[in-house]
Amino acid sequence: MDVVQLLERQFIDYMKSLYMEHYLDDQFTQLQKLADESNPDFVYEVVTLFFQDSEKLIDNLTKALNLQVIDFNQVANHAHQFKGSSSSIGAHRVKNQCVKFRAYCEERNHDGCLTVLQDLQQEYIVLKKKFEILFQLEQDIVKNGGTIPTMD
Repeated sequence: MDVVQLLERQFIDYMKSLYMEHYLDDQFTQLQKLADESNPDFVYEVVTLFFQDSEKLIDNLTKALNLQVIDFNQVANHAHQFKGSSSSIGAHRVKNQCVKFRAYCEERNHDGCLTVLQDLQQEYIVLKKKFEILFQLEQDIVKNGGTIPTMD
């Protein structure tokens, strides 16, 4: 087995694990289908924007929950925005944390919100690392003359 075949096998196995462990869902597959020869870096660009926006959203959530008087509607809006952006890239586990977040906002449960914020931050960090590994595998495949396998 040559280097390209080995990298492609690694990529496929890694992608399967991301789906099996529910880090990603079918929306990510749909996102991948939008990339084409005219914009081969489409997924990378969209995911990069997601992480840039997410940093701001996590910061906004943190600040909103540290105020003397908490506006749970505002916190819920930030969580809703985060849910939408995570859904758009297929970030399943992050999206689920946002759903929990909104439920605690509806209950006006500050402690619950703080707990979910920590869980959300952890899922975000893990997802970011997993995407870094995925994109590195893609770069290694292309650098060695291979093509990125598609998941069907």
